[in-house]
Amino acid sequence: MASEVLIDTSGFYAILVRGDDRHSEAARFLQRASVNKQRFVTTDYIVDETATLLQARGLADLTSRLFETISASKACKLIWMDSDLFVRTRALFLKNLGRGWSFTDCMSFAVMKALHLEEALTKDSHFQDAGFRAILI
Repeated sequence: MASEVLIDTSGFYAILVRGDDRHSEAARFLQRASVNKQRFVTTDYIVDETATLLQARGLADLTSRLFETISASKACKLIWMDSDLFVRTRALFLKNLGRGWSFTDCMSFAVMKALHLEEALTKDSHFQDAGFRAILI
């Protein structure tokens, strides 16, 4: 089985929004992942960020689909912030002030490091800056 891949906010957005410039690429990736029985990881912060982004861009109708898909998925593991992860995220965030990394980015990087993930379904170049492969770039 292929390794797990983190799905970031821009990855979810590309999947959900047909008008996104990477929608076709994200859809093809999901099809290949399904065939290969690849599993996914995301975080509660990414889900929050995605739902907020959809609402801010006038696409709140897609939030139900986001929540339902994640809740029903056997292929996507949802990681929740806890005190240990918060401490690791905060340390990474403070160590990298000035790089433009959001707290949510730092949580993603901490999760990826802990789970030995190398790839993220994202358009965010910060993942590359942190040493990971950003699939949608």
